[in-house]
Formats: sequence, structure tokens, C-alpha cells
Amino acid sequence: MEWEANLIEWLQKYVSNVQNTEGFAKFFDFFGAEIGLLMVVLIVMFCWKKTAGQRLALIVVCVNMWLPMIKSVVLRLRPYMEYPDKVRALALSDEGAEAMDVAAQGYSFPSMHSASVPALYFALANEVKKKWLWILAGIMTVVVGFSRVVAGMHYPTDVLAGWALGFVVIGVFALLDRYIKKEWAIHLILLISAIPGLFYVRTTDYFTALGCLIGVIAAIWFERKYVNYEDTRRFPAMLLRVIGAILIYLVVNTLLKLPFNKEFLAGTSIAAFLIRTARYAIIMFLILGVYPMMFPLFERVGKKA
Repeated sequence: MEWEANLIEWLQKYVSNVQNTEGFAKFFDFFGAEIGLLMVVLIVMFCWKKTAGQRLALIVVCVNMWLPMIKSVVLRLRPYMEYPDKVRALALSDEGAEAMDVAAQGYSFPSMHSASVPALYFALANEVKKKWLWILAGIMTVVVGFSRVVAGMHYPTDVLAGWALGFVVIGVFALLDRYIKKEWAIHLILLISAIPGLFYVRTTDYFTALGCLIGVIAAIWFERKYVNYEDTRRFPAMLLRVIGAILIYLVVNTLLKLPFNKEFLAGTSIAAFLIRTARYAIIMFLILGVYPMMFPLFERVGKKA
């Protein structure tokens, strides 16, 4: 719809008059992107309440898995792809790939950032039960959605649909909790829900999320049986837990790419996509399942002998 492209063009010009448009877009893009979502989940899981963090991890992963399945049915190109003469791309989904590479950048409708942020922050607010967090969740939802339009990555209708679907995912998890009493059954339902995407989705975001879902579920069961770490309120331990997890993410993600050439990893073959799935499954399993074995060591930091 051309009126949406005209609106984006006007917004990009207007925002550039009051501040750095690209800086604004990229700053708020972080909160709905992979590393930003991961950091919030890790802080909740490792610094506050393990069970709440595990639930948030599943919610965020499912948003990022189900939406590409919808995107690959609608097949709506991003605004800057359809209107290159009007709209600039200010915050690419994959900075290392070509802007016009649909497999890497993903489709436009609905907005995954706009769905991930309310799904994460409103689910967290429901866990914490604090008024200020409900307000923060609302502000983050609006600002991140607005930034995606200004970034030229989504049409306004993409954002509106993303907001709606973010709340739908929260509702789906509430229904699963209410009617499915066995945790293993819920996990099985989530895994089964991913299967259709294997047959028609050919964008990296889906396979990334599928790997994360497999890794998170495996980590939950492994950690419960072999680790069973306790929540902590000691700041040095909290800090070490989160920093260590981010380092593992960065290092392991790099190491797992080394056996393959860049052309293969950037390709759209099913083999490349499945390697991506396996990579993220391993990363999530290590961070959330195996890495917590080190937490007792962190508890000793700062304690007097």
C-alpha cells in the first residue's frame, strides 16, 4: 500500500531533522533483536528466577519461530525492497548479508520485533507483578514498533499485526498452562507446531528459532536432572552468570561456523538451514543447560575466606 511507503518516507525525513535517524532505528532495533532478547532472558533466568526465565525463553523462541511461518505464507517484501526510491533500510535484520537478500533479511508481514517485545516484556510484567514494569512494557512496545517503521524495515500494518500476534502468543501459552498439565506434553506440542515450517519456510529466522527451541527444551530437562542450580541474589554471581553466558554465545557461535565456508552458510540450501538449526540448538543447550554447572564457583566470588 503506497500510503504506507509515503508515511515511512515522511517519517524518515522528519526524524532526521530532529536526531540521527539511523542511530535511533538501530538503538531500538537492539531490544527486539536476537542478542537483546537473549540478554533479557538471561538476566531473568540467571539473576532472578530460573523458572520464569525458562518460560520467557520458550515464549520468545516461539514468537520468532511462528512468525516466519506466517511471513512465508504472506510473502510481503520489506518497504525498502518494494520502494527503494522512497524508503531507506536503516537497521537490517542481517547486517552481514545483502539488503535485498530476502532469505537473510526475511519478509515484512508481520513484524517480528513488534511481536517479540510485547510477548517478552508483558509476560515478564505478569511474572514480576510490578506496575512500573507494565508501564515499561507498554512504552517499549510502542517505541520499538515505531522504530521499525522509521527504519524502513516494516510497514505500519506489519507493526500492528506484530503487536496483536505478540499478545496472541502469550494467550497461547496461558491456554497450554491451563489445559495441558504435563510439561513434556507442552514441549512436544511446541516442537510439533514447528514441523510445517520445514516444508515451505526458506528464511534464516525460522531455522534460527527452531534450533533455539530444540536447545532450550533440551537444556530445561538436562539442567533439571543433572545441574539443578539455585537462584542467587549475590551481585558478583549474577554478573558472572550473565557475562559468561554472553561470551559462550559469541565464542561458540563463531567456532561452530569455522568448518563451513561463508558462501555455504549464507546460502539457501536446506543443508545450510539445518546447520544453522543445529548450531543454535547447541548454543542454547550449552548456555542454559551445561554452563550453569559453573554457578557454584561464582557463588564463592567476593566471599571472605
